[in-house]
Amino acid sequence: MVAPGRGILAADESTGTIKKRFDKIGIDNVEANRQAYRDMLFNTPDFEKYTSGVILFEETLFQKSLSGVPFPELLASKGVIPGIKVDQGAKPLFGGGAEETITEGLDGLRERLQKYKAAGARFAKWRAVIVIGDGTPSDYAIHTNAHALARYAALCQEADIVPIVEPEVLMDADNSIEICESVTDRTLEAVFHELYLQKVLLEGIVLKPNMVVSGAKCPTQAGVQEVAERTLKILKRRVPIAVPGIAFLSGGQSDQLATAHLDAMNKIGGFTWGLTFSYGRALQAAALKAWGGSNVEAGKAAHLHRAKMNGLASLGKWDKSLEAA
Repeated sequence: MVAPGRGILAADESTGTIKKRFDKIGIDNVEANRQAYRDMLFNTPDFEKYTSGVILFEETLFQKSLSGVPFPELLASKGVIPGIKVDQGAKPLFGGGAEETITEGLDGLRERLQKYKAAGARFAKWRAVIVIGDGTPSDYAIHTNAHALARYAALCQEADIVPIVEPEVLMDADNSIEICESVTDRTLEAVFHELYLQKVLLEGIVLKPNMVVSGAKCPTQAGVQEVAERTLKILKRRVPIAVPGIAFLSGGQSDQLATAHLDAMNKIGGFTWGLTFSYGRALQAAALKAWGGSNVEAGKAAHLHRAKMNGLASLGKWDKSLEAA
């Protein structure tokens, strides 16, 4: 999952989330269009050279390609590992601060994991959301979400499914990069403490964290090198070397910026984990726009380009000049 030069495509948008993306290109959010879109992504020639796994939404896990092959089987035939999003979304956290949430989905998860494994899923993903705001995040929100992440990871390992552990500190606010660094530090400390308490084998997980960045509304935006240095500083402080790989989320960054940050970290080096990507929008936005509901070849070309750029970034071999190539 964190092989050199390869990363993970997050194609696990819920029905509601993909509707927002389809609305922008005037496509109806119906199952046939969702199937056709994912079919275009997964049938992109050579995308497997830069993609080790794909996170699927539950609907997609049980769908077939347009040629009649189940999507997990199609991916596996290309050497791409099928995975599944198993959380059921972030809900308001009673007793937490404004806009704080807790991710739900633990009820019945043991049974669902067996169903997903039978359908071909070999890894899973659970996203915890940490909000930066006035007085937030609270310790309560951080530790409650860390506990749920660890419980999910333990259940996955019980089912012989690799858990992707995703604690996301949101980048939507007006906070400085220093605040993001502090909150990310607190969050990762809590997550690894809970993973230890719940006897999760660290050698059998993939961490999917946010990068340490300035809030999207902050008037002062940190440069690429500062983001890389601050992110690595916190990861080296909090992530044990037993963890085999870290696959970053893009968190709303632009396509090229997410690539540039990943590349800068790999150019710095000095760590033992595989450092790669698990991007959703930053891998798909160009492909979705080019596809537009009908232009399959243009969509595939755009998808392959972004996958290749991020594959190079995961090796520290990307350069902005390659974007025009």
